[in-house]
This record gives sequence, structure tokens and C-alpha cells, in this order.
Amino acid sequence: MSRFLISAILAIASILFAGAALSQSESGAEQLRQFVRNSKTAEGDFVQQQLRAPKANEPQDKGLKVLRQTQGHFVFQRPGRFIWDTQKPYEQKLIADGKQLILWDKDLNQATIRPAGQALASTPAAILFGETSLDQHFDLVEGEERLGMRWVSLTPKKDPNAKSKNDLPYTKISIGMANALPKALELTDGLGSVVLVTLDKIQLNVNLPANRFTFTPPAGAEVLRLN
Repeated sequence: MSRFLISAILAIASILFAGAALSQSESGAEQLRQFVRNSKTAEGDFVQQQLRAPKANEPQDKGLKVLRQTQGHFVFQRPGRFIWDTQKPYEQKLIADGKQLILWDKDLNQATIRPAGQALASTPAAILFGETSLDQHFDLVEGEERLGMRWVSLTPKKDPNAKSKNDLPYTKISIGMANALPKALELTDGLGSVVLVTLDKIQLNVNLPANRFTFTPPAGAEVLRLN
């Protein structure tokens, strides 16, 4: 799984928590604020596509080309816990238990473990898993209505006290809201590649067992620990 795709998942994790239902007359930005503010837990299904624009020698009228598609199930719990369970076309899990981030690849029989704080530090997840306000860290810009959703662009605010530049691998974050729920997420990098995630069957504020985010690699698995 590429760094860009992992960061995409972490960005999705940053906003996928359940909120109280709002009227569809609310702006997309206000729906998103309420969703994050009132979130507790959520789970549902996802389809994730990596897209790119046609190259110069390719037909320009066919839109973005699908390079890769995966699908699976997600589970989230505030603060800092989530499972992004890819089931097709291969089995792979990204698990955050509040202390560490684990990437489990079934085909490789390999678990890669790193501290959650370090792994999430360069993503919106580090901010939005906490109890802070969305507007403290992002400018929310109301976008167009398309595909039955109200789109909102998130632009990270510049921190004058930051010692290093923003190293997010994407330059644009757009969230499609409908009926007070995030239904789609678009992440665009500096080269024009796009990760599009669509969400379905979202269940809000579900009760989760205490060990839901516990993962133990099976016997014989290779375990890589990154500091």
C-alpha cells in the first residue's frame, strides 16, 4: 500500500464519525462541522478508487481513468481508533488502536507496526480524532452540488509557529455531504492523481466491544516495528 493511499485512509479516518441528523437544507460545511462535533462511533462499507487524468496521448473525453479499486469495511471510534479493512481484490487491514498503527497484509503474512502519533502526525487524522474544532485547523469552503451531494473543500490553515512545512501528500481535500453524512471523499495530489472514496451502509453511534481494535499477528507472521 503506497504512502499516498495510507494517507488517504488516514484523512478519511479523520472525518468518519457519526453525528446527529441535520436537515439537507444545511450547508455542506455546517453538516460536516456537526458530524465531526457530535461523532462517537461509526461503521460501514467503502469503495476506494485511485484515479488519474488522461495523458497527452490518450483520449481526453473519457475523464479520469481508474488505476486501482478496492473495497471493504470500516469501523471508527473516537478518539484515535479505527479499522480500514480491505477485502477485495486482496485482504489487508490498517488498524489504529490509539497507541500504534498496524498494517496487516494477509498475502505477505506481514504486520508493520509504528507509533500512532508519528504515523498520524502529517494527516488531518491527528487533529480530528481529538476533541478540537474543525475550524481551528482548516478553512472550510462551500463547493458545488453534484452527484446528489454538497461538496466542501478543506484547506489546512498555515501555522506561523510550525518548524517544518506541511508534508501532506495531497493538495486538495473535498468531502461530499448528504443527509448529514459524508458520502464521498476526493483527495488530489500535486501530480493530479485522485483518490475517490465512496461510503455506504453507514451505521451511527454503534456499540463496539472493548477489544474491537485489538489485533495480534498470527503465529509465524513477520512483524516489522518502525520507530
